[in-house]
Amino acid sequence: MHQANIAELKKNVAPFEKSDMKKSIRQLINTLVPLILLWYGAYLSLSVSYWLTLPIVIVAAGFVIRTFIICHDCCHQSFFKNRRANDIVGTITGVITLVPYEQWKNSHNIHHATSSNLDKRGVGDLWMLTVNEYLESPIWRKIAYRLYRNPIVMFGLGPIFVFLLQYRFNVKRARRKERLNTYLTNLLLVGLYAVLIWAVGWQAFLLIQGPIFFVSGLFGIWLFYVQHTYEDSYFENEEEWSYVKAAVEGSSYYKLPKVLQWLTGNIGFHHVHHLSPRVPNYNLEKAHNETPPLQKATTITLAASVQCLRFHLWDESNKRFVSFKGIKRLTAARSEAIMDALQGSKPSLEGK
Repeated sequence: MHQANIAELKKNVAPFEKSDMKKSIRQLINTLVPLILLWYGAYLSLSVSYWLTLPIVIVAAGFVIRTFIICHDCCHQSFFKNRRANDIVGTITGVITLVPYEQWKNSHNIHHATSSNLDKRGVGDLWMLTVNEYLESPIWRKIAYRLYRNPIVMFGLGPIFVFLLQYRFNVKRARRKERLNTYLTNLLLVGLYAVLIWAVGWQAFLLIQGPIFFVSGLFGIWLFYVQHTYEDSYFENEEEWSYVKAAVEGSSYYKLPKVLQWLTGNIGFHHVHHLSPRVPNYNLEKAHNETPPLQKATTITLAASVQCLRFHLWDESNKRFVSFKGIKRLTAARSEAIMDALQGSKPSLEGK
């Protein structure tokens, strides 16, 4: 993308970067109040039938995802103009979603700065190997990677590992502010859960909070996966990498039904978000609709997104994702090309 076009694109998106206090407060109310009411409704429904409880907790999980989007905006300082307000609301919504605000903010900002950069992988993103890296890996690494990319592990065990275990501890590089915020989040989380268990009993708590946690965690990981793992995505080495291309070509537009779009806080407009993280979630759709170049981003529908599960490795030669089965075809084609090249060189060798 030409430098002039990049500057123009950023200029076009700039007007949408302003947060609106009224809209932010309204979103807090229409997210947290329904979540509390649904949780209480799920508790009341236990005395009727757990089959009545399950649909309620699934809807509640959707509001947990919406709560996380608020936390996410606060991490980018885009939900409020005031930094302290973002930090306070971000920490509170982080407790509700089991996410330590400062820890996640720091790793997520690194993700934004290095997204689709093959030389800077490893922080705030999914484990992703290239075809060559996979083929050159020892057997133990191949097995580990295959397990990691297995849907049952990624979306089944993933939420448990990430939200219950990984986020409860600080990383080695964490600074004092981040460490203290993680401790505070854990303390508030224990306090919140202790009050809920005291109020409704541990069995009712597990029957309600368990499914809410698992469903919201599963779909949270799914959203992140789909937004960066699709066939014609964008990955380049440092010398060829472009921030704008990584945003527009390396982040998808996940086109969801309006209800799901609302529950997920418009995060399906992920290409807009990566281009300009300062755009509040309630302005993402408008920025997309009023900026024609952004409408060229890869669009993935709900039905088509299931196909993303078969993409496991990045093929640097063809600039696309391939499946584990696809490696066999690639290696076979490469072997055939090498044999053809060797056979083609035989006459000149014999002539000597």
